[in-house]
Amino acid sequence: MKNEIRTSTGEITRVHVDRRTRDAGYLMGSHHCHPYYELSYIEHGSCRFFIEDTMYDLHDGDFLLIPPHMFHYTRYLVGSCLRCGIYFRYEDLGAELLSFLQGEKDFFSQLRVFQAPSACRRELAGLIARMAAEEESFDERSPLMLRLRLRELLLQCSRVCVYLAESPASIHTTDRQVLQAARFINEHFRQPISSGDIAAAAGFSPNYLSRKFREAAGIGVHDYLVFIRLRNAAFELLSTDDSVTDIALRNGFSDSNYFKDVFKKKYNMTPREYRKAR
Repeated sequence: MKNEIRTSTGEITRVHVDRRTRDAGYLMGSHHCHPYYELSYIEHGSCRFFIEDTMYDLHDGDFLLIPPHMFHYTRYLVGSCLRCGIYFRYEDLGAELLSFLQGEKDFFSQLRVFQAPSACRRELAGLIARMAAEEESFDERSPLMLRLRLRELLLQCSRVCVYLAESPASIHTTDRQVLQAARFINEHFRQPISSGDIAAAAGFSPNYLSRKFREAAGIGVHDYLVFIRLRNAAFELLSTDDSVTDIALRNGFSDSNYFKDVFKKKYNMTPREYRKAR
């Protein structure tokens, strides 16, 4: 039962906890996004997140809430970092908890950064440690126990943490050119832009931008462009009745056959199958 965490579509079946220490220089396998929430807590050390088109440096006592389907990549640059990732679905939250959180569902619709005051970190870290221990000693009661402890953790955070949703600039990094490239892609992905166009917008040569972008985001510039196009195309497949060809062309793909090939490579099904499966 412990290994039955994800379904064939990439969704999770329960609250899942991953608490571990990473040393400086550790590299993630790749960039990723997933159809569930991720709540990261930095117990000790620091790490850097590239999320969509912004970078964040997180330190002791920082929480980061990442909504579903949001591109992110993590790097560990200095020393060791003890970080806990808690993964959950919207239905794991429960109506009673949501009634205490401002905006209810809207609260969870955007990226959130919040900090635990020094005086409260021991209590919060203890709760997270108990969640990690529950994950480690998993039995038939664990799914409910993890869900209840997640709600307790979020409720405690809402009581004591300082939310930084209004001022993320206070913690993001200064890799300006990489961010300019990512923002240019997000603003112009529907147009027939090239790697040269993106490099020009960032003020780098194409080769130098490619190296810097991969270091920061764990993905090449062109692959990131395709990722953004595919994600938006996937959304339109579910939210419109437009033809696959129209959706492909509207999202920057000049060839519908190429769109179908890269779509199937990413989602393990054709666009038509994806539309029917959801």
